[in-house]
Amino acid sequence: MERGGQGAGNRATLATAGGASIGPRLALAAGLHYIARVKGKAEMLAKLWSRLDDWERRLRRSFGTDISTPKARRASTWHYNLFDHAFLRTFWTNFWKVAPDVYRSNQPTHRRFEKYAAMGIRTVVNLRGEDRHAHYLFEKESCEKLGLKLVNAKLWARHLAGKQHILNVIERLREAEKPMMFHCKSGADRAGVVAAIYLLVFEGATVEEAKRQMGLKYIHLKFTKTGVQDYLLDVFAARRMEGDIGFEDWIRTEYDDKILMQAYQSRTDPPEAARALM
Repeated sequence: MERGGQGAGNRATLATAGGASIGPRLALAAGLHYIARVKGKAEMLAKLWSRLDDWERRLRRSFGTDISTPKARRASTWHYNLFDHAFLRTFWTNFWKVAPDVYRSNQPTHRRFEKYAAMGIRTVVNLRGEDRHAHYLFEKESCEKLGLKLVNAKLWARHLAGKQHILNVIERLREAEKPMMFHCKSGADRAGVVAAIYLLVFEGATVEEAKRQMGLKYIHLKFTKTGVQDYLLDVFAARRMEGDIGFEDWIRTEYDDKILMQAYQSRTDPPEAARALM
């Protein structure tokens, strides 16, 4: 009885001695095991998504670069609708008047180019830049058939353009025969910031007036990465508080896209970012 009691006592002693830590240790071990499983699944899903993204990118680049034959044209039409979402833009145009004889839009289809030509549009400024894929090939073909002058001036939606790219856009707008229109893919971000720039440079608008071109009305979402375009205008507005300067002069003499991108990513207040560029 003593031995049995002593053994039971030893077990009780061990349980008592470790009782304060065995429960939390087991819970911690279980928690770590669960986290490892979740992390493993997350990593597996991330790898799968990366592979799918790579596959989609390879597929996108594998065709849709020729419209010279009926077969190639059919393939490019599929590419245009599947990867560039042209089918959505048959009814969704995001077409708006910016100023007298100046309009903004998403990527037009041929039928829409016909409509715009009938309106009297003379110049099309393509903010996506020249490209080897279907959306550009069809646009170039449409403009040539309809007698529209196509001007390419590439910008980006999710990061700031370099100084020369912005100055090039301003110069293309200055030279364009009116009535004119400019477009990007969705007509929300690049078209929005260019509409704002046009009003600032050519119409004498205030920054607040120009910023109205960047809103939900145009499906521009400031809280996404495209909010960097809003930040550009906010920094310019802050710079104006330091002393009067025009947008084009600011771009030409002070603007630095790399510094401003870093400021945006680090969430630097616009006034501080503006002073850093001066």
